[in-house]
Amino acid sequence: MTKEAPATGDQRRTQLLRGVLDLCLLSLIEERPRYGFELAEALAAGGLEPVSDGSIYPLLARMERAGLVSSYRAPSPTGGAPRKYYRLTDAGCAELGRGRADWLAFAGSAGRILTATTQSTGEHST
Repeated sequence: MTKEAPATGDQRRTQLLRGVLDLCLLSLIEERPRYGFELAEALAAGGLEPVSDGSIYPLLARMERAGLVSSYRAPSPTGGAPRKYYRLTDAGCAELGRGRADWLAFAGSAGRILTATTQSTGEHST
């Protein structure tokens, strides 16, 4: 068994995001149909940047194959090429509900563990 170096802040953030990016996309699509670049902008506006197209588009394709989202093309308001919009399916809505519940339970448990020691001692151990 090999030992891995502890994750840096950026690596940890990337790992955390990888675990919930699908739920974040589903949540944004739940608000209204969106296209890929619009999703990237919404993630950034929510504080989750940078998320590359190389992460978003393959995930959208997997979610579409899984039946969580469907897509349609619509003309661009600026007159460019038509844009591919994604909308939530019933299965996607159900998955989002389950995912939100899982995330809230996990985040609550992790939060209690991560704050328990510092709250009880007021210090950190070295």
